[in-house]
Amino acid sequence: MTASLAADPNRSRGRAHAEADRAPRGPRDIFQRDRDRIIHSVAFRRLRHKTQVFVAPDGDHYRVRLTHSIEVAQIGRTIARALGLNEDLTEMLCLAHDLGHPPFGHAGEYALQAAMANAGGFDHNAHSIRLVTKLETPYPDFDGLNLSWEALEGLAKHNGPVANGPWALAEANESFNLELGTWPSLEAQVAAVADDIAYDNHDIDDGLRAGLLDLDDLLSVPIVRRHWDEIERRHPDISIEKALRALVRDMIGTMVGDVLVETRRLVNSASAATVDDIRAAGRSLAGFSPALAEEERALKAFLYERLYNCPALVPVREEAQRVVANLFEAYRTDASLLPADWRREGDEVLRLRATGDFIAGMTDRFAVARHEELVGPVDLPDRF
Repeated sequence: MTASLAADPNRSRGRAHAEADRAPRGPRDIFQRDRDRIIHSVAFRRLRHKTQVFVAPDGDHYRVRLTHSIEVAQIGRTIARALGLNEDLTEMLCLAHDLGHPPFGHAGEYALQAAMANAGGFDHNAHSIRLVTKLETPYPDFDGLNLSWEALEGLAKHNGPVANGPWALAEANESFNLELGTWPSLEAQVAAVADDIAYDNHDIDDGLRAGLLDLDDLLSVPIVRRHWDEIERRHPDISIEKALRALVRDMIGTMVGDVLVETRRLVNSASAATVDDIRAAGRSLAGFSPALAEEERALKAFLYERLYNCPALVPVREEAQRVVANLFEAYRTDASLLPADWRREGDEVLRLRATGDFIAGMTDRFAVARHEELVGPVDLPDRF
């Protein structure tokens, strides 16, 4: 990999708003400042009380959106460094990729999608863009965090080009063209695959810890069985607990190694020599090899069947959706229940979107508290 494929802070397309503030900022380039703006944002801090897999987990060792994002950033930095990409931009994209998640994760998102159907719906990825371009307001001269074009581009399309994107993304794109029809930088593509690697493996850890995954069933997945057998070969007397920790480490290592080899191969086959070549390639150039991609899909299928859609989580997810739906209806019916800054007069679409913005910013426990205050009791078990 050559340095010409890395996003160059000195050649950034800049920010939507000129910044004339001469206050001290330290020796940081534009991508380093982007990363730091995410870390210091209110939305990032709120991730510590937002669902990853389990709603309001009672155990200190379960992942939440914040710890997941940090783990994604660690994997993303490792890949970026090995490929000679810009580590700061990669880290920023990893840290920010889940900012737009509402309370209760995907369960809350489904409820907001339905509640906002007459106002364009809700999409957590588009809401991440809305947060960093409009809703976070720490600066005196403009709304949003005023991130670089490369940062916004990566957040908007780290999963690939966006056709007919959600309203929140289209709105942001109107004021700062992110070229939604092209592929993003390699840094953004690396952030996307780092997310897959993190949640594939760490959700195994959490699922086993919660007793929702059975180890014998898990070993029916080929990629897991292969790594487990190798761990037993290397450490025949290891405890189950330590073997499970080794399993997660080894599988992450295998996936990262595969991404490095395959990404180099894809870049070479595309004859990509510049960042613009990456955007014009017409396909992702960072990812798993075909063989590992097949194994990873089998692992995902197992996790969806045995963990994400397991019977024990269904009533929890339904109750979480009820909480979000009831809160939205309460605020829609009586806007005076909203804080003054979130009330909108006149246009119904703007009113509904502001209500969605307010609820999407809630943590799990804040949503529960507001529901108990405004609507009634919440029946969420302590464990999940």
